[in-house]
Amino acid sequence: MRPRGTLPEEPLVHAALLVYASDRTLLRTAARPHGATWRLRVGASLDHAVWLHHPARFDDWVLFVSESPVAHAARALLLGALYRRDGVRVASVAQEGLLRL
Repeated sequence: MRPRGTLPEEPLVHAALLVYASDRTLLRTAARPHGATWRLRVGASLDHAVWLHHPARFDDWVLFVSESPVAHAARALLLGALYRRDGVRVASVAQEGLLRL
């Protein structure tokens, strides 16, 4: 993923946008095994934690890898990792979400 447009050089802006973007797609990972399209489900983030391992730069492509190791009774655990183009892990993400069809 990458943002559209040019970002300012302010490091806090890069970090904030990276954290925001990490919350936008995680629930889709948990819903895929159930075959529900995004329009037919409602999701809510119950908690979201992000660990920044390196200074965040979000003005280039970032690989976002996510998995949902468990989903049961409308709740799902989601784990993610964000990598720079050179393969360095920039951040780790964990989220618990609520999914309703």
